[in-house]
Amino acid sequence: MPTLLHRLGRFAFRHRRRVLALWLAVIAAVVGCMVAFGGPGKLDDTFSIPGSESQVALDRMKTDFPSSSGTSAQVVFTAPAGQKVTDPGDLAAIRAALAQAKSAPQVAKVIDPVTAQTVSADGSTAIAQVQYEVVQSALQPGSLDALKTAVSVGGQQLPGMDVQVGGAAFGAGASKPGAEDVIGVGVAVVILALTFGSLLAAGLPLLSAIAGVVAAIAGVLSLTGVTAISSTAQSLALMIGLAVGIDYALFIVSRHRAGLAQGLEPEESAALAVGTAGSAVVFAGLTVVIAMAGLSVVGIPFLTVMGLSAAGAVLIAVLVATTLLPALLGFAGARLRPKPGSRALRRELAVGGAGDAAAKSTAANAGERWFRLVTRRPLLTVLAVLVAVGALAWPAHSMRLALPDNSTAPAATSQRVAYDQVSKEFGPGFNGPLLVLADTAQSADPTAAADRIAATIRALPDVTAVSHPVANPSTHTTLIQVIPAGAPSDQTTRTLVSAIRGDADALRQQTGATIGVTGSTAVGIDVSAKLNSAMIPFAAVVVGLSLLLLLLVFRSLVVPLKAAVGFLLSVAATLGTVVSVFQNGHLAHLIGVDRAGPVSSFLPIILLAVLFGLAMDYEVFLVSRKREAYVRTRRPLDAVHSGGRHSARVVTSAALIMIAVFAAFLGTESQILKQIAFALAVGVLLDAFVIRMTFVPAVLALTKHAAWWLPRWLARLLPDLDIEGERLHQHQEQPAQLRLVEELPSR
Repeated sequence: MPTLLHRLGRFAFRHRRRVLALWLAVIAAVVGCMVAFGGPGKLDDTFSIPGSESQVALDRMKTDFPSSSGTSAQVVFTAPAGQKVTDPGDLAAIRAALAQAKSAPQVAKVIDPVTAQTVSADGSTAIAQVQYEVVQSALQPGSLDALKTAVSVGGQQLPGMDVQVGGAAFGAGASKPGAEDVIGVGVAVVILALTFGSLLAAGLPLLSAIAGVVAAIAGVLSLTGVTAISSTAQSLALMIGLAVGIDYALFIVSRHRAGLAQGLEPEESAALAVGTAGSAVVFAGLTVVIAMAGLSVVGIPFLTVMGLSAAGAVLIAVLVATTLLPALLGFAGARLRPKPGSRALRRELAVGGAGDAAAKSTAANAGERWFRLVTRRPLLTVLAVLVAVGALAWPAHSMRLALPDNSTAPAATSQRVAYDQVSKEFGPGFNGPLLVLADTAQSADPTAAADRIAATIRALPDVTAVSHPVANPSTHTTLIQVIPAGAPSDQTTRTLVSAIRGDADALRQQTGATIGVTGSTAVGIDVSAKLNSAMIPFAAVVVGLSLLLLLLVFRSLVVPLKAAVGFLLSVAATLGTVVSVFQNGHLAHLIGVDRAGPVSSFLPIILLAVLFGLAMDYEVFLVSRKREAYVRTRRPLDAVHSGGRHSARVVTSAALIMIAVFAAFLGTESQILKQIAFALAVGVLLDAFVIRMTFVPAVLALTKHAAWWLPRWLARLLPDLDIEGERLHQHQEQPAQLRLVEELPSR
């Protein structure tokens, strides 16, 4: 691979105008496809599991009860102090407001509070139900705003009455790219400028990363016309693509600058950088692609699209780093060479791989000093890391998983105010009713069968109310609404769903009817259960893949085992931190979370996939330099210190950039994306600085020569991937040695 990439880098450098023109044509074509076939307006945030009980029942409701099969909104009226919503004047004004609501786009029907019997016991609050025939993701962009406006206009006769619009139609808040992208890029510019000491060198990674992100996001959005793409998938692809795009370019440009500092010609330096650092980029990128694409095996379309979108963004980032970036290096030419006498030149010469003699003649840099510190008492370092990580990971044992709802929406939003008011006056279960669809085709008396089903459900624990069965005689089906006592994300609601489904066989024997539990709450419960069951097998596959890949790369037994343990420690500590902040509420206000709630069901498995790939990035870039030094010197401790000298600064910069990009997305209103961004930022922070730059060197110092041992029989079986590009270095050194031999007689 290094030889092939070396040739590719040289080709791109020499034919830079053609390569640049080709990439511009590709970007223009993809953007054109986005404009013609897709776009942000066609994003679909539907949660579903094809074949699940809740989804099967929901699909049947589309034909049997179309007006109840779509999403719904709630209009919550709260009377001023001393008044009641049932007072004649207030009731007339409420009905006038609801009459206007019926004219809002896509509204199928409106049920007033008196008909629905949703007036609080003290008469202070009433809930009107607004039903749509389409799911939440199929609502037109302005439908909900139009509903708010209609209610507001119709409610002008309600002086002093508070009117709020909420309900399932608002979802968890779609994620929309905004200022967070600019913030992340701005921080990256500062870090890159400090890393290279040159604005030109700092601009190249940004330029190449932005080109890759534009191509990736336009490609994702161009598919919205043919398949369901969620706004979270788009944002995740943007987040991951921007972060790895900058990081991959940073590694290659850093190696190129080191080559220029050592006197290489720009073309040879760029080719060598692509052949060496580019090999690690390709390997690291492919691990991320495999892990993200592996999310498709879970069987949830929403998660599959997220994984494939992110995988596509990473794949494009790798292609850009190995083709477009060397072309840009060709345009920059020798201008990237550090100036004589500059600090940047001294730094590059100190870590540019000039050999151990050069390293020893130069004062240790910050990376080497840190590695020397953590390896001075390696056992103490390992124990300290385990204690610290264990403390962070401990809250994860109480983690509750659910899909976000309006209870965690920003406090000032209408849907959050409506949710809180409904919970206060009617109980939290009114925010997430269950729907029971009964097929009475095989019942001797369909009406009696429906009544028996309703009575059985009414007798179950944690049931607040059960509606009168609504029948459709032509399809032999009956719809029953069940109000749980708990909130949609409460364990009691999950238990209630399980209890209803557990009674299905007994009810079929007694009445001849079959039932299915559905509705947005039941769908969310099924999604969470599916993800829970898939998490352990997926984690096993990811860890097994890391062991295999690192075994091939480093030809060692200890290094893969140590990397897998470190990865699991990173994941555990990150999940524990997420639980502490989002579920337990510790310091949550600092990132704009005003109410604690369950962790998003998607978070753990997405974290496993993404953090696995990023952890492999840092593992390869750090440990490959250590192995390179060990192969050359056979001194294990010196090899660890050499790795710190050569790679710690670049890895630190890469990690800080990635953290900044992820942290910038904490400003989004989407609870799902906010949790993902926080988890990835914390995960990279812990994995890069606590695990890879502290735990890893300490373990390598403890195991010494054994860290690089591999049985001979296994060494013969495994292919030598040469990820460090040793053959390229040997190829470079041979001409220099020949020239030296030729000069000896003349001396």
